[in-house]
Amino acid sequence: MNTHHPADIRLVVTDMDGTLLDAEGRIPDSLWPLLAELDRRGIVFCPASGRQYATLADQFAAVDDGGMAYIAENGTYVVRGGVELSSDPLAKETASWLVKAVRQLTEQGVDAGVVVCGKRSAYVERSDEAFMTEVRKYYHRHEIVEDATAVDDEVIKVALFDFGRAEETTAPALSVLAESHQVVVSSEHWVDVMSPSANKGEAVRRLQRALGITAAQTMVFGDYLNDLEMLDAADWSYAMANAHPEVRRRARHQAPPHTENGVVRTVKEVLGLE
Repeated sequence: MNTHHPADIRLVVTDMDGTLLDAEGRIPDSLWPLLAELDRRGIVFCPASGRQYATLADQFAAVDDGGMAYIAENGTYVVRGGVELSSDPLAKETASWLVKAVRQLTEQGVDAGVVVCGKRSAYVERSDEAFMTEVRKYYHRHEIVEDATAVDDEVIKVALFDFGRAEETTAPALSVLAESHQVVVSSEHWVDVMSPSANKGEAVRRLQRALGITAAQTMVFGDYLNDLEMLDAADWSYAMANAHPEVRRRARHQAPPHTENGVVRTVKEVLGLE
């Protein structure tokens, strides 16, 4: 990598958990001065996460003057400057089917809960502290409801939290939907179900089109299976050293692990910043 001729980067997109965030799940302090420098250079910074838009906006509220973009809910909702650039809703019937499927799983003894993700809020039926601790991490705006099949909001994703291993229990239970929808294991405990055309890669492409930015001008960082398509949308695609093996195979480059500030260090190196 030749740092004497910094690349013409216009867009930096990064996953959050296991990628940008440190071992304690915090945004590294070194990101804040970097964001100021990116803004000064007219480079758009965009977190891309399974988290809801309200959560991401809260996390960056102190530094975002409207220039940042957000890919929320695993690509189903893209926002910049408070304005929706694109969304890819889920059919109401599908959301209802999923809520009922999780109710059935819990009756069979599976320790799981469902989050119906709307544009305005997230909705949950389960309200015990163990489950809500997980919900609050990713969904700052949430409501506990009697019946999650009856929410009055545009549903963009349904997320299932499994206290066991999602890949072994909840994901297989949803295999009937895998033919017609995106069913993505987004971490050890979470499975996300979205419209068939929704993924972070499609969201990056929509953002690129909206901003007039090419794949050659885009850097992308990821670590898990829900980041795969996103890596294909950028010439500068990076898997974290701690990434899932499939992600490491798909990316063109490797970045240091999230525990060693890999995103910030790599962006600085590629842009020739000391």
